[in-house]
Amino acid sequence: MIAAIAKPLGHLLFFLNGFVGNYGIAIILFTIIIKAALYPLTAHQLKSSKRMQELQPKIKDIQKKYANDKEKMNTKIMELYKEEKFNPAGGCLPLLIQIPIIWGLFSLLRTPEQFVSDPNLLDAVHNSFIWISDLSLPDPWILPILAGATTYFSFNMTQSAAAGPQNNTLKAMQYIFPVMIIWWGHSFPAGLTLYWFISTLFQLVQQYITNREKTVKEE
Repeated sequence: MIAAIAKPLGHLLFFLNGFVGNYGIAIILFTIIIKAALYPLTAHQLKSSKRMQELQPKIKDIQKKYANDKEKMNTKIMELYKEEKFNPAGGCLPLLIQIPIIWGLFSLLRTPEQFVSDPNLLDAVHNSFIWISDLSLPDPWILPILAGATTYFSFNMTQSAAAGPQNNTLKAMQYIFPVMIIWWGHSFPAGLTLYWFISTLFQLVQQYITNREKTVKEE
């Protein structure tokens, strides 16, 4: 399945590279095109997460009121979801659909030679970009830090404020995951780290637009 996704994406990436003549710029354009294509799914996921945040005060009240009766508590929470016409699993389907696409992208950008056979096209992987001398090699600091920073802000902006231990886990992941991205950026090809940075930056913009649209509707 990964190859079936990565190969056509590879043709798109290297078509863009042939058009702009630089692998770094091609990755940026490629990322924007992919994120724009997935925007309806991402927007639905972000709206679902935002809606969950809005329901948290009511959920916490129910959890506090029925703390000693788990069955009653779960029943009341489900009644709240039904009353508010909210499906808590509504944000999961878009994410599940995107997972194989994400893995295909990662596989393509990490090992493009497995999916693109033309040696002339593979030469582009070694292009320089701004301060990076070879996009097939890891960038030790700047790109990993940028990717980690955007991951932190994206995670902070989109996480649903779930109650109890899950909330503590999410708060911990808000710091742990960006550190992991920085660590991985030390070993991943700079082209892959560049993709992650642009992708999360684009998602921040998407989240801002989603929040803005909701604010305008409320006004």
